[in-house]
Amino acid sequence: MNSQFNDIGIVTRPQTPKMESVVKELINFLIAEGLNVYIDVKATSDFVSTQLKNPKQCRLISKEKMGQLCDLVIVLGGDGTLLSVARELAPYRIPLIGVHQGHLGFLTQVPRAEMVQQLAGMLRGKYTPEERIMLEATVLRSGQQTAHSLALNDVVLSRGGLGQMIEFEVFINGEFVYSQRSDGLIVSTPTGSTAYALAAGGPILQPTLRAFSLVPICPQSMSNRPIAVCDTSEIEIMMTKGNDVRVHFDGQTFYDLENMDRIRIQRYRHSLQILHPVDYQYYKTLRQKLHWGDQLV
Repeated sequence: MNSQFNDIGIVTRPQTPKMESVVKELINFLIAEGLNVYIDVKATSDFVSTQLKNPKQCRLISKEKMGQLCDLVIVLGGDGTLLSVARELAPYRIPLIGVHQGHLGFLTQVPRAEMVQQLAGMLRGKYTPEERIMLEATVLRSGQQTAHSLALNDVVLSRGGLGQMIEFEVFINGEFVYSQRSDGLIVSTPTGSTAYALAAGGPILQPTLRAFSLVPICPQSMSNRPIAVCDTSEIEIMMTKGNDVRVHFDGQTFYDLENMDRIRIQRYRHSLQILHPVDYQYYKTLRQKLHWGDQLV
């Protein structure tokens, strides 16, 4: 194969039914094309290591090692799986391809039934690349960093199980914006604008737009509305009053907060590159996922 990529990583969603046959098919295809294959050791069952015919061409490694060795990673699963992979591999600037397992996602665009056919063309350069900005968040307590994470979708400040509203202040580039009493605040990338932020009443941002949205969650004052800011902005949120408060990263990891903690959010220095099939259309995906009306004429 005259492939643009030589070292291919494969990451799957753990404990996914019928995933073994998909992984085996993908491995056999890539090896037959003369490519080196690396499998995420945490997301793969024992069948891979026992059934590999050529362990020199296909190895089980960690995601950290995958970031160092691979020039492309294929993600088998849904958008949630791709989100977790994106956060771990973002420092290595490796492009991702998402293969969905039955439900079309916003990020995973290659259908399982057409996996080999689509990937054959994409490995030869027949793809549509798309750059997605990411968030970098740091939690400061008494001026010291206590937590740090990346996010592709959003960073969310929210109340916990006690169900009480929380109070916080928001600053942009050091300028005070507002204080708010609500259930929380979503700081979203354009990628995350079709996720939690959309459910909370935020705007849909075109994926390559260089902006973030700040979307209140059930604010006490009806005058608190979503706002959009340039992606060069530094956003800081200071907790002023609340019990059992957390900050969530892509809805997959979280950190417990205390009063007077500060969450500093800015654009991550690297963007994430996602490769789509050549027939990818963003607004077509929106129509399918959000059940918008079809074209009439």
